[in-house]
Amino acid sequence: METGLEGRRALVLGASKGLGFGIAQGLAAEGARVAIASRTLEGSKAAADKIGPTVFPYVCDTGKTAEVDTLAEDVVKALGGIDILILNSGGPPPGKAQGVSSEQWRNSFESMFVNLVRLADHLLPGMIERKFGRIISVISSGVIQPIPNLAISNAIRPALVGWGKTLASEVAASGVTVNAIAPGRIATDRLKQLDAANAERTNRDVATVEAAARAAIPAGRYGDIAEFAAAAVFLASDKASFMTGSILRVDGGQISAT
Repeated sequence: METGLEGRRALVLGASKGLGFGIAQGLAAEGARVAIASRTLEGSKAAADKIGPTVFPYVCDTGKTAEVDTLAEDVVKALGGIDILILNSGGPPPGKAQGVSSEQWRNSFESMFVNLVRLADHLLPGMIERKFGRIISVISSGVIQPIPNLAISNAIRPALVGWGKTLASEVAASGVTVNAIAPGRIATDRLKQLDAANAERTNRDVATVEAAARAAIPAGRYGDIAEFAAAAVFLASDKASFMTGSILRVDGGQISAT
């Protein structure tokens, strides 16, 4: 499939590993120039070295407003603008809805919503002016069907969906699409951490937790990072120009809610 991504400029957050790394790798493979950001420059540089010469490393902790502002300024200066923005923030700590401190709520909302929107606001004027843009939020299946023991994620990520759906209507006539991707159980380090936490919480071994999780997925397995990344590459492509305001599920059929 011809994606039309050759020469496009992308910025991928949380790209030193996992889903962000996979998306950056997929975009670069289609000929895009890709700026990647993570909490440490060392992590971004290591990821860039693995992907190839058209990938440029930056540092950004989305919990720090100054770093978000600096990132926006630096990538525009270096690449001349951003056509594709992948909003991929780190997941919050697992836990119940009860007993979360107000400070934790505020910090999580800042890093998982406020500063992602701030970054998009920095880059949107250029997209609108050029009559092309893609904003893709990596969310969670918990937006559609809340996940036990992930209360913070279940509560905050829907805000990004509501913002994106509203924005999609505002910028569609300017050639800018705004979509979200909801991963199911994709085989990442984050999923390993969650499985381990679930095993400890339920007094089971990790293998038992993983087996039960796989049994609940109609496809019968965890997804691969490359499979998830392919969905993001499609949404970024010219072929997806009529898709906006949507949530694309990559979950092996696991999410039963509508």
